[in-house]
Amino acid sequence: MADEKSKGPVKPSSQAPTVAMTATETGNTAPPRTKAAPTAAHQPSKVRAGMGDVGADFVEIYSDADLARATGLLSILAPDGRARTADVPSVEPATWLAMYRGMLLIRMLDERLMTMQRQGRVGFYAEARGQEASVIAPVAALGPSDWVVPSHREGGAALYLGLPLRAYIAQVLGNVDDIGKGRQMPVHPTTPRALRFLPMSSCVATQLPQATGIAWAAKMKRDPTVVLAYLGEGATSAEDFHTGVNFAAVFKAPVVFVCVNNQWAVSTPATAQSGSETFAVKALAYGLPGVRVDGNDVFALYAAVREAVDRARRGEGPTLIEAVTYRLGAHSSSDDPARYRSASDTEAWAAKEPLIRLRAWLKAAGIFDDAREVRMRDEIGRDIKDAIAATEGQPPPPLRSLIEDVYAQPPRTLEEQLADLERIRARPI
Repeated sequence: MADEKSKGPVKPSSQAPTVAMTATETGNTAPPRTKAAPTAAHQPSKVRAGMGDVGADFVEIYSDADLARATGLLSILAPDGRARTADVPSVEPATWLAMYRGMLLIRMLDERLMTMQRQGRVGFYAEARGQEASVIAPVAALGPSDWVVPSHREGGAALYLGLPLRAYIAQVLGNVDDIGKGRQMPVHPTTPRALRFLPMSSCVATQLPQATGIAWAAKMKRDPTVVLAYLGEGATSAEDFHTGVNFAAVFKAPVVFVCVNNQWAVSTPATAQSGSETFAVKALAYGLPGVRVDGNDVFALYAAVREAVDRARRGEGPTLIEAVTYRLGAHSSSDDPARYRSASDTEAWAAKEPLIRLRAWLKAAGIFDDAREVRMRDEIGRDIKDAIAATEGQPPPPLRSLIEDVYAQPPRTLEEQLADLERIRARPI
């Protein structure tokens, strides 16, 4: 599906953006009568679908322009690093460098921690290799008061926003330095509240109603906050996708949904996930804009998310953005992608991955060079090495932390259970 969709924008349909409506009385077995075409003197009223006016001659659902955005592919930066200069978002060069560094940090950190998992030093790990642009570009488009509700592959976004590298690695290890006190599975960091970044979730789509709830609360408080919610394409098949997106659309909640279509929900291909032409086109049925974007293009992603964030902040409601990318690695350290996909597909996508194209553009623009690349890689490598050395030998969180942070005063039943556990742990092996 991805290869077909990557050929470029789909030409808007020549069919009028309206659908004819007919009505039959209850119990009428005769064929429905076709209404006469409207004349120039009498144009029928247009109403949104599902608003109760079933007697209207026509119901306007969406425009050709809406359909084109949801089924085309917004792309500014080509795989070879050439860009449509007029469409490159106007930001300081330092911003693109910061985004490149954030993406490179994800790549190098994933490589190091996945190696540690294979060595038995980490129990579990999940990479974002190949989809770093869809992690970094959306958060780079946010304002300081905005919230992020991640899925399960956006840990690099937390690092970009300021989560210390040592805290991230401590969470993977599950030791006493972990802000979340070892309560989450690895690669699901808890962050300081000041970052406005919710804990990551592996439960498919459950974060979406939460994101909509935060956005709705902000709207009710007249707070100019926008919420960015990540999901995978597999989450569009879950009931919480409908709940979160539909509620956001009805109440015009200031939330931007970024559907990271990395082609695989574990071993289920995107082609088996939905009967829709694209995932972005699902937005039109809910009455909100859908935008399909090259998910390896930081310029296109940044532009699309920034436009959606600005729209939400103006009170115009949510947007669904589909970022078309590819998961170059396994779903997790417990997965073997060779069992369900071909190496040739992965190789083809590897040639279009986001770091290659942004690096080429930065160098061509005179913002970056090989010497600076070497220095950046050396610096990131030292940071990762130092953070691992500082936290890998730390002990696990204290047992008492198991019953803390829920009740102001843990109830007697939990105290008794904790005492039993401490007695068991104290027995000689």
